[in-house]
Amino acid sequence: MIFNSQSGITDDSRHADWDAWYLEHLRIMATVPGVSSAQRFKTDTPGASPSLAIYSVTSADVFKDPYYLSVRGMGEWLALIDRRYYKRNLFSGLDHAPQVEDTQVMLVADRERAEGKIADVEFTWLKCEGIDRSTPYRGLAIVNAANLPTLDATVAVYRPASPRMTPPQ
Repeated sequence: MIFNSQSGITDDSRHADWDAWYLEHLRIMATVPGVSSAQRFKTDTPGASPSLAIYSVTSADVFKDPYYLSVRGMGEWLALIDRRYYKRNLFSGLDHAPQVEDTQVMLVADRERAEGKIADVEFTWLKCEGIDRSTPYRGLAIVNAANLPTLDATVAVYRPASPRMTPPQ
């Protein structure tokens, strides 16, 4: 399963501090039993959540784990979260979040139903299974940043903002 947490903050002067906090937060989230990867992305696509974190989780039971409950959330940043962008969704359709390298971007499209290709790019369609349920389906596609296709405004382009974190060995 894939867990997505989308957000943005209301104080532009705090972005560097938020980025530093988020990097540590991802590292901690990767230590939660049942979380096998965590990575954060950013976008400049108008109307899209500026920040998107994507996690590989074994099941919805991860969210009941006492350790998860002790480390989850936005902590000190909660008061600065821009509620227009705050969405959390759990999706089926992939066991693990896609690997996205620094030279790639992740295309994200929310739809009422799975659609297949968009702009000649094959998307993997995930079905929303829980939490906020802000979209019935989310399409993901990984493409080279240098070969970005022409997209309409309903597809957000997210670039990696962190390395992919995995549980400590």
